[in-house]
Amino acid sequence: MDNAGPFDAAQGRPSATAREKYECPACGADAHWNAAKQALVCPFCGTESPATLQKRGAETVVVEHDLVAALRGIPDAKRGWQAEKVTVKCQNCHAVSVFDPARVGQRCEFCGSSQLVPYEQVKDAFSPESLLPFAVNESRARELVRAWYGRQWLAPNNLKKRALTDTVHGLYLPYWTFDAQVHASWTAEAGHYYYENQNGKRVQRVRWSYASGAIDHFFDDELVCASTGVASWLLKKVEPFPTATLIPYDPGYVAGWTVERYQIDLVNAAQHSRQAMDAKIRQLCADDVPGDTQRNLQVNATYTDQRFKHILVPVWLLTYTYGHKVFQVVANGVTGEMAGDRPWSWIKIALLVILALFVLYLYGQTN
Repeated sequence: MDNAGPFDAAQGRPSATAREKYECPACGADAHWNAAKQALVCPFCGTESPATLQKRGAETVVVEHDLVAALRGIPDAKRGWQAEKVTVKCQNCHAVSVFDPARVGQRCEFCGSSQLVPYEQVKDAFSPESLLPFAVNESRARELVRAWYGRQWLAPNNLKKRALTDTVHGLYLPYWTFDAQVHASWTAEAGHYYYENQNGKRVQRVRWSYASGAIDHFFDDELVCASTGVASWLLKKVEPFPTATLIPYDPGYVAGWTVERYQIDLVNAAQHSRQAMDAKIRQLCADDVPGDTQRNLQVNATYTDQRFKHILVPVWLLTYTYGHKVFQVVANGVTGEMAGDRPWSWIKIALLVILALFVLYLYGQTN
């Protein structure tokens, strides 16, 4: 990936000019990105738009930016969506969504609430510079959801009937990715087990010795989700997203789709990423300590060549209500990986516990 200064223009490279909409050549309606056909298609007459969108090839450049320089100040020229959008905030779940103007006034894509109000930003959002287009179409997403429902055998039997299911929504979520080269030196006390006989018993002892070393590790595209509209633990289950196939941002890919504005800014995302990297570096150093056990591990890590980018990734989201609680089911819009939340049937769980106790009882009787 190309390394550029903090939001420098592409030096000497052709740049795409964003357009506000993509008209259908047959009926004049707005064409939307169609995951099944991998093209801009009119949702009314089915005509494919001849518009040429960014593609990934051997010469594709996905720009990454210097993190330290970016944190010092980002120019307004690199903020905004480069296309006409309207931003609303859900008063129920507080998700901030970016819609095509014609779609405003619908329900929140994240919780299903109709309590949407205009959201005025202090400054426009940072521009995403690359994205992953939808590869899983709506029909496939529905199949994945039905299959997921079928696997929830500890859920109430009437889940499918009583869950007030809304339609499956496709939307783009904001992510930050971070790179860093890390050199870490470590010191520790390495423990080696040995055994002694004490009063006729074999007793384990530990012989401690000083140990030190160093490791080098490169973090590439460490993901930090900038969304608060989808449960983070669900997103972790459908990750990773194949960032090696990112395409330079083109408004055509988000035509007709909802885009969530990032709500975790660059500063907080960078802090989150550093914490995750620190934890992984510490674990790598711990794995490098010789012996059977260890104590007093000290790690001194130096981070260089820190870079980031702001990207959009596609997901399919189903929000449904069971009883008085809202649940979410998420599918990765590229790989189809699924994860979801559901209610539990305490009757089924109780019967399962009784069955387990009965089996243990029978096992005890036969032995």
